[in-house]
Order: sequence, then C-alpha cells, then structure tokens
Amino acid sequence: MASVACIGECMVELRQAQGGSAGQSGGLYSRGFGGDTLNTAVYLARLEVKVDYLTALGDDALSDEMIAAWNAESIGTRRVVRLPGKLPGLYMIQLDAKGERQFFHWRDSAAARQLMSLPETDELLNSLMSYDIVYLSAITLSIYDTAGRDRLFAAIKRARLLGTRFVFDTNFRARGWPDRDVAREVFAAAFAAADIVLTSTEDLLALYPGESHEQLMARIPAPELVFRLAEPVSLLRFPGGTSEVRAEPMTKPVVDTTAAGDSFAAAYIAARLAGSDPVEAAQAGHRLASLVICYAGAIIPGYAMPPKKRHRPATTRQATK
Repeated sequence: MASVACIGECMVELRQAQGGSAGQSGGLYSRGFGGDTLNTAVYLARLEVKVDYLTALGDDALSDEMIAAWNAESIGTRRVVRLPGKLPGLYMIQLDAKGERQFFHWRDSAAARQLMSLPETDELLNSLMSYDIVYLSAITLSIYDTAGRDRLFAAIKRARLLGTRFVFDTNFRARGWPDRDVAREVFAAAFAAADIVLTSTEDLLALYPGESHEQLMARIPAPELVFRLAEPVSLLRFPGGTSEVRAEPMTKPVVDTTAAGDSFAAAYIAARLAGSDPVEAAQAGHRLASLVICYAGAIIPGYAMPPKKRHRPATTRQATK
C-alpha cells in the first residue's frame, strides 16, 4: 500500500467562538488542534492513504490529546518524538466578514522546532526511504535552523535515490522567516530537490513581487508543478504537457478558507498515488478544497467528506535515475 510521510508541526488552536468578540474582554474561544501539514495528513487518511505524521511533542496532557486525535483519524504516530518538559506551540485565528483568516502565533519554544537536532533524528530521517512520498511545507522548513534544514534535505535526497518522491508545498508565512532573502534561498533548494511542487500566486508573489505567472513558474525546475491562481484555477506543468484546470462554480457560501490549500494537497497526492494523471488530480484537489471552505475550521466533519472513489493504488516505486 502506498504511504506518505508528512513532516511538520501541530499546534493548539484557539478560534473565536460564535458570538464572541476578539475586541471585547471575556470573548470566548474554542480550543482545537491544527497545522498545515497535519491538516493534509488528516485529509490523506480520510482519503484512505496510509500516512504517518513526523513531529515532536511534549509529555503534557495537550500532546496526549493530539496523539489520541491523530490515532482516531487513522494517522500513524510511530514517528512522533515525545520530549519531556516541552509543550506544543499555540496559535489563534480571527476571521473577517468574508471568511479570510488572520493568525497569531506563540511557538518559539515548541517541541517541534527541535525535531532535526535530537538523538532520534537520524533514525527518523533514515525512515524516509520507506515511504512513497515525503510531504512538507515551507512552514515546516521555517521552524528548523539552517543545519536542521540541510540535514533534512540530505535525507530526502537519499530517499529519492530509492524511489521516494518529494512533494513541497510553498505555504509561505513571512513571520516565520528572519527575512525574505533567507526564505528565497531555502525555497530554491526545495524547488531543486522536489518531484512535485504545489504553489500559488499568494505564496510566490510575496517572495517575488511584480513577477508574471510565467516568470514565477520558471523559477521552479521540478518536473511536476501545480500553480494555483488567485481565482479558482490551477496551471499545471508536467512531463509531456501543460494544462489549465478550473474549479467548478461554488454553490454554497464560503465560511472559512482555512486549510483550502492543505486539503487540495491531500486530494492531489491521493489521486496521484491512486494512478490519476495531474489534471485529474488537480480536479480532485479543487473539489475537496471547495467543500472544505464551506465549513468552519481546518478539518470538516467526517460526514461531510465526499464519497470515496475506488482506485487501484500504486504499490511499486521506481528509483530516481
């Protein structure tokens, strides 16, 4: 069975409760858990892809709750490192009238930031060779220092020699980087190593302002590229061709755009693993993302997931030449 390793950070999420007001003393917030790569892992598991989440957590009650929640979603937790005395990070979400979100983070000492510098790190990185796909985002890379990123990229390159594919999601958040020059350098390294890049105008124009779609796409040498535009359209580039994929018109109001890109990534990866071509995979990505943004929060109720389509999953890998 095809398998995916998602690497990243899950945090405690505080979301303004219905009827609460962030500007008023005593406003109510609901508590949950979230993170971009964790959201993708959840949707991959719901799409019946075998997925492990690779991260570090503390030994506290909140970390215990995270592990229990991931197990309930059928996400593998055997690669989660528990660090005594540490805690997960925390973030708060505020939404505007159109459902667009703003994030506030408290994560500088979170356990996940140490994942690339632990006694268990070598074993964790060597395990990447056992997966069909390694998936991570720019947010993942932003929480590690330079040595940690170099260590991770070296492990990914070794895994690719044995046929593992590397999927990089650009998910850029400026506050996670010391400056844009550092981010551009790391992005260039990720683009050069990736087999599939999932990106958007929102991410790339923040790093390369004023460039055209063609210029932005030319920066990415990866053989397979999904470039999501501001409107619900994706431009695809893949061996043998290019294509434009448009999302179907929305029939329900947009409630919350959180995890739109994360769910797109999950559906795209699941479809590619199941044998779909890039166009079909992008269509699946748009369908799931269009559904997710009709619900509050990153993870929609299980009953709201689209009906499962039966595919013949990929079971073999071919080593990179």
